[in-house]
Amino acid sequence: MNYNWNWGIFFEPSPEGAGTYADMLLSGLLWTILTALASWVIAFCLGSIIGVMRTLPSRAAQAVGTAYVELFRNVPLLVQMFLWYFVLPELLPAELGSRIKQLPNAPFYTAVICLGFFTAARVAEQVRAGIQALPRGQRLAGTAMGFTVAQTYRYVLLPNAYRIILPPMTSEFLNNLKNTSVALTIGLLELTARARSMQEFSFQVFEAFTAATILYVMINVVVIVAATLLERSLSIPGQR
Repeated sequence: MNYNWNWGIFFEPSPEGAGTYADMLLSGLLWTILTALASWVIAFCLGSIIGVMRTLPSRAAQAVGTAYVELFRNVPLLVQMFLWYFVLPELLPAELGSRIKQLPNAPFYTAVICLGFFTAARVAEQVRAGIQALPRGQRLAGTAMGFTVAQTYRYVLLPNAYRIILPPMTSEFLNNLKNTSVALTIGLLELTARARSMQEFSFQVFEAFTAATILYVMINVVVIVAATLLERSLSIPGQR
């Protein structure tokens, strides 16, 4: 293969006129982290609510929760990203749709909302599974103590369920982090988009995507280590 390797490309000025190619990749890394964290806040909060709804005695609540999960889990993320960015503004009143299109960093806000709602469906299933994995006696204990349904979930069920589902929730966070790369299709200059731009400007495709791969792996390792430490700190004495 006739390919000219050039690992010094990262220290050469980028065509954008501000900084080097390394700065370009680090800028993309920052947008990746911001998008992942912001969307995870939405996914965790909304997913917890939907997951709880799927375990309530109310048939209506269960139906709403199931409908949400099936809708967002069964539609490809790329399709959802296009719907949020291109279709939704057209369905809104003209003035509101125009304002949304003109928002600064509109791709960022769209990606955060899309990833948040998409990942919430997966988080909801984890929360539901965690609650249903608890012994039935825990729910009865909350009732015996005079707790309302909300208090039983708040003080008894959810704290123990979150301990159980912490490892799979870590995997969901990592999936959410990697799914930020889909946002390049709507113009968000995250890490993958920046690596792609570097490749197009410099024609150093292997260097660009090798650097992006290393950065992704580094972030994932940090998340895994942090989650492992958190799991140890939250473990119940006498177990494991």
